[in-house]
Amino acid sequence: MKSFRKGLLVCTVLMFVSVNATSQSKKSSVTASETRVEKPKKRKRKVKLPEIDLSNWKVTIPAGEGKGGATSIEPPAILDYANNDVLRPFMYNDSASGALVFYAYPTDATTANTKYSRTELREQMEPGNDKVNWTFAEGANLKAKMAMDEVSRADDGKYHKVIIAQIHGRLTNEQRELIGQKDNNAPPILKIYWQNGKIRVKTKVLKYAGVNQKGILYKEAWTDDEGKNFEQEVGFRKFALEINVTDGKMVVSLNKHEFFVYDSASIKRWGVFENYFKVGNYFQSRDKGAFAKVKLYELSVNH
Repeated sequence: MKSFRKGLLVCTVLMFVSVNATSQSKKSSVTASETRVEKPKKRKRKVKLPEIDLSNWKVTIPAGEGKGGATSIEPPAILDYANNDVLRPFMYNDSASGALVFYAYPTDATTANTKYSRTELREQMEPGNDKVNWTFAEGANLKAKMAMDEVSRADDGKYHKVIIAQIHGRLTNEQRELIGQKDNNAPPILKIYWQNGKIRVKTKVLKYAGVNQKGILYKEAWTDDEGKNFEQEVGFRKFALEINVTDGKMVVSLNKHEFFVYDSASIKRWGVFENYFKVGNYFQSRDKGAFAKVKLYELSVNH
């Protein structure tokens, strides 16, 4: 009898162990299936390229030999800027933001009549020809979306200044010969700065309102106004600029919200000059190690 009970107990224990082991095996199998995590598929980064037509623009970059030896690249060569080894360090695509980047830093490769370097577009109404320009009477409109990407600081802690857009004057050949000037360069009637996170606008005014038609052609007849800032601080965010020129009048706007209107006697007399737009990075520092990168997202000009 004892032997029978002992055998029955052993059999019961073995059955319990077998059932429990099967149950544990099933639990383990279900848990492994439920907790298995699939690795997320890698997403392809979207590439954005700036949609800017450069057919009517040439660019000047701070690369060249000797003082004043900046390099300029005109259409059609500028259209292939992404594959141009000389141009690529200074003007290139930011495919993450869809912007065209203009990089500049102090070098001896400057343009004539300045100590500052630039990576800057110059409008050409006729591709490859600087001699065809426009007057205020003919009118002009420029729209641009831009942003300051990076810029160094001066010793006082403020960011270095950058001219991001201009309307530059030009003498005709007849005017140049009349005043005996060696080139066709005239003053810029408009300079737009990125200055410590603000957009600052400066224009030229006559030193003497009664100057005659010959005297007005000399650079010495003009001086800078005091300049003024738009109230909105753009910082390193994207912003929209618009410049609209008509006979005797110039309007500059920021983000279609703030407007500066220029229609003084000086502006009205500026009609004697030809003009062209400039956009990009005209860096205003010679400090060691200084630099700036300006982004251009959109650009259009109408006449």
